Amino acid sequence: MLRQVLAAFLLTLALIGPALAVNPDEVLDDPALEARARALSLEFRCLVCQNQSIDDSNAELARDLRLLVRERLVAGDSDQDVIDYVVSRYGEFVLLKPRFSVQTLLLWGAPIGIFLIGAGVMLVNSRGRDKTVTSGGGNSLSEAEQAELAKVLKDRDREV
Repeated sequence: MLRQVLAAFLLTLALIGPALAVNPDEVLDDPALEARARALSLEFRCLVCQNQSIDDSNAELARDLRLLVRERLVAGDSDQDVIDYVVSRYGEFVLLKPRFSVQTLLLWGAPIGIFLIGAGVMLVNSRGRDKTVTSGGGNSLSEAEQAELAKVLKDRDREV
């Protein structure tokens, strides 16, 4: 019972952190605009924390970005206008999920390229091993080694 109460308490503490990131003075009066602001805030990376959205971060820069998003929405910008405006000021890095473009081609293509290079290396390696095993390249014993091996096996059989 005590374990369950402690687990519930720790879970409650873990959930409080992100809820405190957006301050009450930042919340817009219009619930529709506030919902759009919260949705947009989840798309932007906190430039200080880098692994959190600005909606989850308590950093001052994240607060400034949240206020900027709300300011642009109140001014009548569409969601895409707000995203474009923030990206124009802070660069693609501000997006938690970068857009596919020429600049981010390496980011999106690198995992595929690394996989293909690895698969190619494995294929070349496996073909090289097959040739070595089938041709006996360097793996066969000399006559002296064969005689020594036969002697050792013969001695072992006598002992058993």
